[in-house]
Amino acid sequence: MQSEIAQPNASTTHEHNQTAGSNSSHSHSALGYLFRKKLYNQLHKFSSKEVVVASTDKVPKKTVGLFATCLVDIFRPEVGFATAKLLEDAGYEVDVPKAQTCCGQPLVNNGSYACARRIAKKIIKAFESYDYVVAPSGSCTAVLKVHYPELFHDSPEQQKKCQSLASRAFEITDFLENVASANVTASYDGHCTYHDSCSGLRELGVQQQPRNLLAQVEGLKFSESKDSRTCCGFGGTFCVKFPEISSKMAQDKSDNVQQSGADTLLGGDLGCLMNIAGTLRRRKSQVKVFHIAEILAGYGKSNPIGVAAK
Repeated sequence: MQSEIAQPNASTTHEHNQTAGSNSSHSHSALGYLFRKKLYNQLHKFSSKEVVVASTDKVPKKTVGLFATCLVDIFRPEVGFATAKLLEDAGYEVDVPKAQTCCGQPLVNNGSYACARRIAKKIIKAFESYDYVVAPSGSCTAVLKVHYPELFHDSPEQQKKCQSLASRAFEITDFLENVASANVTASYDGHCTYHDSCSGLRELGVQQQPRNLLAQVEGLKFSESKDSRTCCGFGGTFCVKFPEISSKMAQDKSDNVQQSGADTLLGGDLGCLMNIAGTLRRRKSQVKVFHIAEILAGYGKSNPIGVAAK
C-alpha cells in the first residue's frame, strides 16, 4: 500500500469532513468514493490465500483484513485510513475485502438472530483467508469474537468457523499493543482524556491498551475524566428506545469531559464519539473529539468529529 492511500489529499479530506459533520442525504458518498474507490481498489491485493513475495529469503508479511465498520465507512472514512496506516506501519499487509458488510450488531441486539446468522456467515467467509481481522471498534469486534459463536452454539461445523474468526479478531488498540507491539511515532499538541466504550471494555478488556499507546505520542498531555468507564448513552438502538435516559447520560458524560480540563476527547468507538460530540457541539463546547486511531496515525490536524469543513 502506498503512503498516499492512508493520507487523504485535500479533496478527500474535505469530503470526509463534510460527511463527519453532517447528516446530509449525500453522506453515503463517502462510502463509494473513499473506501470502495480508494481502499477497496488500491488495498485489495490478495486474490488468493497465498501471499507472493519476490525473494524466497524474505518472510511473507502477516495479512490483516481490515473490518471497516458501517459508521467509519459512511460518516468518518479517515478513521479507516488511519487504521490502515497504523497496521501497515506495524509491518502488516492490509486488505479491505469487498464482500464485507455490517457485522449484524443491530440484529443481534434486537433479537433478529436468523438474519444475524446469515450476515455472520458472509463475514466469516469474507475474512477466512487473513491471519488477523482488525476493526477500529470495540463493539463490532465484540460481535465477531463473542456473539458470533453464541449465534451458532447448536452447529458444530459453523461453530468451528466462528471460533477461528474469534481467535483472529482484534480491536485496533488491543492489536497494536498486544500483537504488533507497535511503536507510535505521531505527535499531538493537546490535552486529552479518554472514553472507554462499553463493549470494548466489558467484552474485550480494552482499557489500558489505548492509554499505553497514547503515552508514546509526543507532546500529548493526558488526564482521566470522572466516570470514564460509564456508558455515554448511545448503545446503538438504546438511544432510540430510551431517548430521555440516553440524553441524560450523554450530558453527564459531557460534563465530566469538560470538567477534566482536557481540550480533546478520544475513544475507540465512533458511535460513542459521535454521540458525545453532538452533545458537546450543542453546548457550544470547544472540546475536540477524535477517534484514537486518528491521533496515533498523526491525523490530529483534521477537522474533529461533528465539525463540518469550512
